[in-house]
Amino acid sequence: MMPESHNEPFKQEKFEIDVYGYTVLKEVLTPDEAKGIKEVLAELNQEIGTEHQHLGTARHVANLPTYDPIFFKTIDHPKVLPLIEHFMGENIILGSLNARIVRPGDTEQHLHGDIPQPLIKKNAEFPVMMNTVWMLDEFTPEIGATRIVPGSHKSGYAQIPKGVEVRNIQTAVAPLGSVLIFNGQCWHGGGANTSNEVRHALFGHYRNGSWMRFQCDPHHRFKTEWLDLLTDRQKQLLRMENGLGVKNAADFYERL
Repeated sequence: MMPESHNEPFKQEKFEIDVYGYTVLKEVLTPDEAKGIKEVLAELNQEIGTEHQHLGTARHVANLPTYDPIFFKTIDHPKVLPLIEHFMGENIILGSLNARIVRPGDTEQHLHGDIPQPLIKKNAEFPVMMNTVWMLDEFTPEIGATRIVPGSHKSGYAQIPKGVEVRNIQTAVAPLGSVLIFNGQCWHGGGANTSNEVRHALFGHYRNGSWMRFQCDPHHRFKTEWLDLLTDRQKQLLRMENGLGVKNAADFYERL
């Protein structure tokens, strides 16, 4: 997977994802962009956010593209999507774009992988899923930055085996607006928030388009007038090339 050209874009980042399973792109969003997204997210959290208990406590807001166009720019961002496509190819969909909000006092999330064991590839090539974490606050250990186990994407284990201790855990410390990208086979988990600030982050994950369905269906509640705001690539990733309300859960429908 290593690029041959010394001038190839994202050479360092591709190397890190290949070897470690993850990379951090610093300051992909400007401070104003991150602030604008966080303000909308904070309002949505008040209106529709839910308590999330999956492996750790936090607030959760799901299916963000159906609530506000401000989230669209993260779907096919030119500094992020090319890295996803390098490892997964272009036949992918946005499985979901959700948010996890970690409040002061929220506990550490258990380390876990996102891909079930039958779909694990021990060589980690062409993963069926990759994740992005959009940091809407500066990520520090104290605020609950995401933790990740380097190289775990090549372990062959979907989850950490019982009876062993994971001793090499890295924390994705980065400035506001940065993006963590990782292979879905990597063991990861949010940190405990021991600070006095709330940690806001978007989680966008991509799935193999031919064989996978959405985690959250973006057609649900999506406003017709927003279609013209989407780029062609965003429509492909959301399976909206033919508009809204089109059956999208089976490949067969695309051949009709």
